[in-house]
Amino acid sequence: MSKKLENKIALITGGSRGIGAAITRRLAAEGARVAFTYVHSAEKAAALAAEINAAGGHAIAIAADSASPREVTDAVDKTVATFGGIDILVNNAGIYMCKAFEEHSLADYEQIMAVNVRAVYVAALAAVKHISTGGRIITIGSSMADNALGPQTTLYTMSKSALQGFTRGLARDLGNKKVTVNVIQPGPIDTDMNPADGALADFIRTRLPLSDYGTGEDVGGLVAFLASEEGKYITGTALTIDGGFNA
Repeated sequence: MSKKLENKIALITGGSRGIGAAITRRLAAEGARVAFTYVHSAEKAAALAAEINAAGGHAIAIAADSASPREVTDAVDKTVATFGGIDILVNNAGIYMCKAFEEHSLADYEQIMAVNVRAVYVAALAAVKHISTGGRIITIGSSMADNALGPQTTLYTMSKSALQGFTRGLARDLGNKKVTVNVIQPGPIDTDMNPADGALADFIRTRLPLSDYGTGEDVGGLVAFLASEEGKYITGTALTIDGGFNA
């Protein structure tokens, strides 16, 4: 039986741990050759690439800081040089900031926008030169783009909301190439950033119709669906995967 993404080439930013690692594993399991970036998790990145390659897949780990436009562009170029092209770009890398608004500085703004917004733009700009007809650009945003939930999340919420406008505009720009562009908006997903046994976990569960946190594999499955032929008629939209948290 053929796999959904057989012979496809994917680049996942921030793909060495958490949701990113789950996405990387799932796309590789579906037959894609995968490149993924990392910043600090060199050992985890090497282990993930080795795991995929040992299972018969094809994976490379690329050291690239999403705060650096040059390193983001270089990651796209290295993916193309290694695998011969790129079909699927997954913008997963992101950072979170939580502090009182009056404590913010311009440096805080520049930091979060550089990683959460500018890097998405830069990666897409570099990738579209190589993505052929029927390609995919998928960005991992946040359900907080639609619901700020509480105080001290202003910058993060703003950065994730910006991805919705980017997605809609780029879908229009690339529609003539049958390239789809979508943003996935996870809610409570069990990761290092928001663990299911964290300080706020019990409160968060009271807001969840499905009662518990999601997993990185849940998000990876949605990415794989959008990246496959089954997702060819979905573009320019935000898909929330949050267990009903925003309902």
